Amino acid sequence: MTVVIEPMNDQDVESVARLRLAAFFEGTDRSLGEDMAGLRELLIADDGSEVSLVARVGGALAGTVLLVRSELDGPHDLTPWLAGLVVARDFRLKGIGTMLVRAVEAHAAAMGVQTLHLYTWEAQGFYAALGWRGIERFQQDGEPMMLMARDPRL
Repeated sequence: MTVVIEPMNDQDVESVARLRLAAFFEGTDRSLGEDMAGLRELLIADDGSEVSLVARVGGALAGTVLLVRSELDGPHDLTPWLAGLVVARDFRLKGIGTMLVRAVEAHAAAMGVQTLHLYTWEAQGFYAALGWRGIERFQQDGEPMMLMARDPRL
C-alpha cells in the first residue's frame, strides 16, 4: 500500500469536510458549508504557518490533519496546533494517522516551531506513543480534555 501525503487542494475540500464532520461534529450545528469555508481559508494562507494535509491511497482520500495557529475557543493561548486528525474508516490501523502526524511535525519543524500542541481525550495513548506528553487535564464544554505538546524537531 502506497500512501501519499500532500497538501489539500480545492478539489479535496468537500470530501475532507465530510470526513471531519462525521468524526468531530456529528450532532452539532456545524454545517458542511462552514467547515468547507474554514478549510478554504487554509488554502489561501500564504505564509505556510497553517496547512491542511491529506493522505491518499490509490488516489482515494484516506485521512487528513491540520496545522493551525489557533484551536478551540478558550483555555489556552498557545500556538501552533496539530488539529483535526482523522483517518477514514477503511484505512484505519494501517499507520496513516502516524504518517499524517509526522508530516505535520516535519512541516512545523521546518518553520522553526519548538513546541507543537494538541487537544485530545480519547487518543492520548496514540499520541503518547508518538512522543507527545500530557501537559494538563481540563474540561471543555463539560467534556474531559488533555492538552499535549511535543517538540517537532525531535
